[in-house]
Amino acid sequence: MAMTIVMASILALAILCTVIGNLFVIAAILLERHLRAVGNYLVFSLAVADLMVACLVMPLGAVYVVSGQWSLGPDLCDVWTIVDVLCCTASILHLLAIAMDRFWAVTNVDYIHNRNSRRIGTMIFIIWAVAMVVSLAPVLGWKDPDFLKRIEVDRICLLSQDIAYQMFATCSTFYVPLALILILYWRIFQVARKRIRRKPGNKVVLALRKASGSTRSLTVPSTTTVNEMTTNFSSEVSTSATASGTSDKIDSMLLPNHNNKKQQQRPHHQQQRESIEAKRERKAAKTLAIITGLFVICWLPFFIVALLMPLCESCRENIPLLVLNIFQWLGYINSGINPIIYTIFSPDFRTAFKKMLLGKRAINISNINNTKAKSPVRV
Repeated sequence: MAMTIVMASILALAILCTVIGNLFVIAAILLERHLRAVGNYLVFSLAVADLMVACLVMPLGAVYVVSGQWSLGPDLCDVWTIVDVLCCTASILHLLAIAMDRFWAVTNVDYIHNRNSRRIGTMIFIIWAVAMVVSLAPVLGWKDPDFLKRIEVDRICLLSQDIAYQMFATCSTFYVPLALILILYWRIFQVARKRIRRKPGNKVVLALRKASGSTRSLTVPSTTTVNEMTTNFSSEVSTSATASGTSDKIDSMLLPNHNNKKQQQRPHHQQQRESIEAKRERKAAKTLAIITGLFVICWLPFFIVALLMPLCESCRENIPLLVLNIFQWLGYINSGINPIIYTIFSPDFRTAFKKMLLGKRAINISNINNTKAKSPVRV
């Protein structure tokens, strides 16, 4: 009884934290005008998907875990698994879309100008359409013959264990998106490292000058980054044009100071600059490791087991239900981590959260931060 109470309390806390975190993100984007930029549409849709996981999937999952068996019948099992696959697939595919959006933003100077609500809306539509296809396939007939027996006799509610379906579902939901996310973030890191190490007068600076329409000087406000990337990483990769007026702006840390050339030629200054570059590279690597590492830790165990169970019947019978529940809830916890990873490190989101929590007391703090952020750097 004590273990049941402890387990129920832990699961309830996980659900509550996931709901609160994603509600904060949704409220911040709806209430703060400067957060309603096109780049935040993906973050908003991701928060909606994760909120659906917390409200529609996790409560029934908690009842299933605490009771130790499925006693709600085959129809509700069908509904639960459909919603589970739909929301979790949408959440994972949003992470891929955000990675793609960031990659295009740091590799194409004109992308920020060409990115509009129709383009991002199309990406969101494709995400939910793919998730819908994957989730509804078992109901449309892609089930294994033991589905009803597992529910009525063994009291276990599992997604269809048909081998072909599991291959299709796991690849389209996780393995292919994971491979693409790793490739995209590795390319982003390479671009960041090159731009951190770049010398004055290279093509990036010339491209920035061309985008600004000036060949003499470029005034760059030091604020947040492409698509609300985390602050540490944003300082290394953001090179978008400055005419957008949204949160997609260039951090002045990226831009080398062309003044005082004599001082730049001193050995001490060169060593200091190399040290700063090394620190920036470490920050970029650390941030990308957090983004991809937490995603892999949360979902990889579940999808390994999900692919192994239909391929190995003895494995399916010998894997304890507790292990399956732990791996499944690790994936659910990713929906509670996403609001932290993709928003909390952004100064704009932090200020919005402070305003919602502290009210007027946060306004002075916000004004001070904005004053510091808008100090121009001339190149």
